[in-house]
Amino acid sequence: MSESRVPEGAPASNQSAARATVNPPAATRVMGLAIVVLSGLQMMVVLDGTVANLALAPLQADLGLSDSGRNWVLTSYALAFGGLMLLGGRLGDAFGRKKMFVGGVALFTIASLLCGLAVGEFMLIAARFLQGVGAAVASPTALALVATTFAAGPARNQAIAIFAAMTGIGSIAGLIIGGALTEVSWRLIFLINVPIGVVIVGCAFVALKETAGERLALDVPGAVLATVAATGVVFALTEGPELGWGSPYVIGALVAGLLLFGAFLYVERTADNPLLPFSLFHDKNRVATLVAIFFAGAVMFTVAAFVALFVQDILGYSPLEAGLAFIPFAFGLGSAAAVASKLAVRIQPRWLVVAGATIMVVGLLYGSTLDSSATYLANLFVPVIGIGFGVGLAVVPLPLCAIAGVSETEIGPLAAIAQVAQTLGGPLALAVIGAMATSRTLSLGGISGKVADMNPAQLEALGNGYTFALVGSAGCALIAGFAALFIRFTPQQVAQAQAAEKAAQQA
Repeated sequence: MSESRVPEGAPASNQSAARATVNPPAATRVMGLAIVVLSGLQMMVVLDGTVANLALAPLQADLGLSDSGRNWVLTSYALAFGGLMLLGGRLGDAFGRKKMFVGGVALFTIASLLCGLAVGEFMLIAARFLQGVGAAVASPTALALVATTFAAGPARNQAIAIFAAMTGIGSIAGLIIGGALTEVSWRLIFLINVPIGVVIVGCAFVALKETAGERLALDVPGAVLATVAATGVVFALTEGPELGWGSPYVIGALVAGLLLFGAFLYVERTADNPLLPFSLFHDKNRVATLVAIFFAGAVMFTVAAFVALFVQDILGYSPLEAGLAFIPFAFGLGSAAAVASKLAVRIQPRWLVVAGATIMVVGLLYGSTLDSSATYLANLFVPVIGIGFGVGLAVVPLPLCAIAGVSETEIGPLAAIAQVAQTLGGPLALAVIGAMATSRTLSLGGISGKVADMNPAQLEALGNGYTFALVGSAGCALIAGFAALFIRFTPQQVAQAQAAEKAAQQA
């Protein structure tokens, strides 16, 4: 929680009084408008990420997007969200969490309106980027507001549980609601956020109380450099297959991205309050953990995109049918998460990650062999559940490994960095794997553009590109499993991390 600074050596009574005036009294009951506002925002942000995958095929057909433009619909949002998330959380600490929460939700809502009204590729991608910026401010601030709004103990524990549950509910609801809305128009998946966002902003003014800002140095240059550097690299990799790898735009973007990344590392080493403290990476186990988190996030992001495209463009599924086809994935993931949370404190977590990665690799390589003759029950149902189960086994132990063996004050920063690693793994991997898929399609005589304009041979080439993308996803899973072999945390350390995480939430 944010606290005002009290001079060293001040009397204890003065320190207590100063702290007491910082934040309003915390609520002792969880049910009320506050938890509806905070969890509603979380559900909206998660749902928006889910439904975008289902809308890619009709969106591309309606606006005539290129394959690279279609991928930018996903990556622009994720790059802004992941790149600015750490800064977004600190803005709440510095200027007041209620104020930043309302501002973030308002920006997300306006951007959603612009997405729904988009008339071309540039407008849609720019609006999606603004959505990501709004989410990067609102989402981490919402989680911090849960801690300051509800009293430590049962009330806060219940509030955190409800807030976390919105991630799972939003993911599944997004598959159904998003599919149904996309059946009518892809614009509705964005426009529906507008009335919801307006209600959340209005209720936030009533239900939430402001927290005092804390004067601290904000690493704005670091956040901007990281986001722009990643965007440059992603642009080069995404546009390479269509513009040509020798294009000055592609080469220029790649060089600029790498140079800006070097500038980012320099800024982080010299900043007073860096977003990425290098001291947190002295432990090789933690570095291996973050690498595994990055590539596990890449698997989830890329598989969702290309499977959704394959079942709609190649198998002819409607958006709603595609959404329903993904539900077994969510159940497989949830089942594995329940198993992994118990096993992680009994066996070395690296073996859970390796087992999960192995299951993912097998399922994805099988999926890469499918073509237009595939049917859901015969060819997709079991692999979808299996890949989801593999993801669940891998992603549960990794965040605990990220915070294992650190002091309570380092849990928050490390947990945030782990979340950023998972979020940024998706768009960066999609850039590489998307380039692989497009190159494969073009090499087989396919074209980039509307599916309705393609002949059977071009459709076959397109499907081959989509399934080849799953080979790239399998490669990400393989790297995640290999990195996990270098994680040496014990079950006891993971159990301590679970206890420390709970204690940090209750503090």
